Amino acid sequence: MNKVLLINGSPNEFGCTYTALKEVETTLKKHDIETEIIYLGKKPISGCIACGKCRQIGHCVIQDIVNEVSPKLEECDALVIGSPVYYAGPAGMLCSFLDRLFFSNPSKMAGKLGAAVVSCRRGGASAAFDRLNKYFSISNMHIVGSQYWNQVHGFTPDDVRKDEEGLQTMRTLGENMAWMLNNIEAGRKSGVKAPSYEEKIYTNFIMN
Repeated sequence: MNKVLLINGSPNEFGCTYTALKEVETTLKKHDIETEIIYLGKKPISGCIACGKCRQIGHCVIQDIVNEVSPKLEECDALVIGSPVYYAGPAGMLCSFLDRLFFSNPSKMAGKLGAAVVSCRRGGASAAFDRLNKYFSISNMHIVGSQYWNQVHGFTPDDVRKDEEGLQTMRTLGENMAWMLNNIEAGRKSGVKAPSYEEKIYTNFIMN
């Protein structure tokens, strides 16, 4: 059975971001896809300190929720990352979490599906949405779209529930993700192999 992790990057556990993620989750469950919503909580999350130790020991040296979530990547096939919009960007705590999660687990990300969901009162949604998609596009992941950019509008969860277009966009996202997961699974069963990657090249733009 396919599994999707939904990351709630809002400091409010059951706020607007959760309301949007829940709509995606309901659609995924309709297609018998296992789901888990992970709430990051309100405790501060350190940003990456660029020590490089994760490349040696296989996990981040900072012991917090990043290392609690990392093992779950082994058992999931897709990520949906949700965030409120602050100053036209995702929540800072979420970005700190994602910087370290993605940097310390590059091999666990490749081949998975990824989707970003953002919640805003009025503006800044597309900029925040673009920022989150950058994590997927640099990690050999496959980005799942919808009928519109994956955003909902509202100041409260009740406001979001009145955003009919936004909620429909979430349901369409869920439908598209379920369809893609099922197609990948069917391909795997019929013998279609995952991509084979070359050894990564790092270009030095400073010429001697």
